[in-house]
Amino acid sequence: QVQLVESGGGLVQPGGSLRLSCAGSGSMFAISTMGWSCQAPGKQRELVALISRAGATNYANSVKGRFTISRDNAKNTVYLQMNGLKPEDTAVYYCNAYSPYYRTDYWGQGTQVTVSS
Repeated sequence: QVQLVESGGGLVQPGGSLRLSCAGSGSMFAISTMGWSCQAPGKQRELVALISRAGATNYANSVKGRFTISRDNAKNTVYLQMNGLKPEDTAVYYCNAYSPYYRTDYWGQGTQVTVSS
């Protein structure tokens, strides 16, 4: 019903920046909240940031002031601007979208972000 495809991951030095994108397709009219989560090796997946259809945002404490989530509803795309990256930000980043209509969380396939010198 909904497909999500992430892009923009890669290798960056500490202090650098990356911009992740997540393009949605399918029944995107049914999507309310979109967001980003990350999963580091050996750890559980954790929330990074959320954004409502109206643009209200919420961030994990660890990324406040460094990451910015934004959304273009006309393009069915959500972005994550990541500045001041740290080695501990290294993880696979997943896009998700929640549909209250279908009562389902949809997930992308993930994109690797590696912060290393």
